[in-house]
Amino acid sequence: MTNAAVHVEGQAAQHALQTYVHDAVASGAAHTKGQQHPIRLYLVVWGWLFVLSTCSYLVDYFGIHGHLRWSLILLFMVLKAGLIVAVFMHMAWERLALAYAILLPPVLVLVFVAIMMFESGYTHLLRTIFFAPTA
Repeated sequence: MTNAAVHVEGQAAQHALQTYVHDAVASGAAHTKGQQHPIRLYLVVWGWLFVLSTCSYLVDYFGIHGHLRWSLILLFMVLKAGLIVAVFMHMAWERLALAYAILLPPVLVLVFVAIMMFESGYTHLLRTIFFAPTA
């Protein structure tokens, strides 16, 4: 090949690269612009977080006790965490595989903890029955 042919091929490759970079930057700018969420969404979520926090506080204020108290507190906590993860961590707009990769392990840990709680109750019952001192 002659120097002129190499120079022409180099210019063609450089032009193709510049075109590719320009298109990539343009699509990236459009993609970034499309990902912006309206401020109204964040204000509504903040409002719901305020309402749920107020409800959680009212559970203590009204003196609710027992299982109802802890059920309500945990319910409000899970709802607030769900709103935060969905909107502020942008999980509502992620692919389902990524959401499962992030959310599924904690759910499985909670399931295993529940299984172990039942198992510990059963083990305690057996030890009480078989190792109790005879009268």
